[in-house]
Amino acid sequence: MSLSMRALLVHLFTATGAVFAMLAMLAAAQTEWSMMFLWLVIAFFVDGIDGPLARRYHVKHYAPEFDGVLLDLIIDYLTYVFIPAFALFQSGLMDGWTGWVAIIVITFTSAMYFCDTRMKTKDNSFLGFPGCWNMVVLVVFALEPNFWVILALVTVLAVAMFLPLKFVHPVRTERWRSVTLPMALAWTFFAGWAAWVDFHPESWAHWGLVVTSIYLLFAGIAQQIIPPRNGKPV
Repeated sequence: MSLSMRALLVHLFTATGAVFAMLAMLAAAQTEWSMMFLWLVIAFFVDGIDGPLARRYHVKHYAPEFDGVLLDLIIDYLTYVFIPAFALFQSGLMDGWTGWVAIIVITFTSAMYFCDTRMKTKDNSFLGFPGCWNMVVLVVFALEPNFWVILALVTVLAVAMFLPLKFVHPVRTERWRSVTLPMALAWTFFAGWAAWVDFHPESWAHWGLVVTSIYLLFAGIAQQIIPPRNGKPV
């Protein structure tokens, strides 16, 4: 197989995320939340491995006619932002006007963040909360907190998108990657488990989601506070 064909196959693999997004949206339209999240978890898994594949097969060089970064951003907005926001509103977890505020805040701020050229730091982390609303909403579905708690969480994270706070990329942030990558894989496992059992309140998957989510949410901020041993800037 030629190098150009391998690079093209990576783009095609990334594009499957759009199909999973459509399947998730169809499930959401029928209020089949567990199935929706299962499709989103699959899309999340694809998004986690297509980047390393793209770098390994040098897609920018061997398949330059397709913009992998743009393709990835389009799919990410659907699976990370748009569909989770719709699910949060349609599920009834947020009452009355709070649901409208949540979807407006999530979609508007995320659109601005996704086009922000400063979103990546020198160590390939994210500057500001990276709009991973799919992860946030899944945990909300699992725990079902009070709608005021959800509104406060949405507001805080939306503001955090534009603050000088660092959030780790589970694959590309080298520092603590030996912990971060397993945590991200564990989160994916617990998310799939929680959706598979229809977010049963007694499932151990909920505790796994809480632990892994706390790490992924605060690891980058902890790295800003704790200086690296080698003295390199963070």
